[in-house]
Amino acid sequence: MKIRALTLRPITVRPITVKDADACYALFHRTVHGGTGAFYTAAQRAAWAPDRDHAPETWPARLTAGYAICATRWGRLKGFFTMGHDGHIDFAYVALEEMGKGTAAKLYDACETEARRLGLPYMDTEASHLARRFFEKRGWRVTARQTVIRDGVGIENFRMEKAL
Repeated sequence: MKIRALTLRPITVRPITVKDADACYALFHRTVHGGTGAFYTAAQRAAWAPDRDHAPETWPARLTAGYAICATRWGRLKGFFTMGHDGHIDFAYVALEEMGKGTAAKLYDACETEARRLGLPYMDTEASHLARRFFEKRGWRVTARQTVIRDGVGIENFRMEKAL
């Protein structure tokens, strides 16, 4: 009997809509709490991504402002990136099971392509410890190490930029 290897269905990249807000928040929460434990304490993760049943009221507008895209496979959200018209990447999250499969790279490439289409001189972000490595592999550099305060808790991240 021959055993066939299962192949993943290709990722589909599409614009984020307001209807995606709850799914994006759930993915964001799961990624922060399940993927950053090596770098951040439980208190930091709770301040960064609070437990809630659905996305905050301001979340849909924040998600869909600027260039906002998501990756889906079999109709299920697997990641999302948002970038302002100024080239600032605000959200860059991929489901834990998608890490290392090229999903984040596909979303990032679409953002960089859009930034170049807009004629922007550079892109910037505030990256977590985990995201820092992803961006560095794509030619980004750290411009500052900083601590942001969320609900009275300090969370370290890195200001980063890439000249285009």
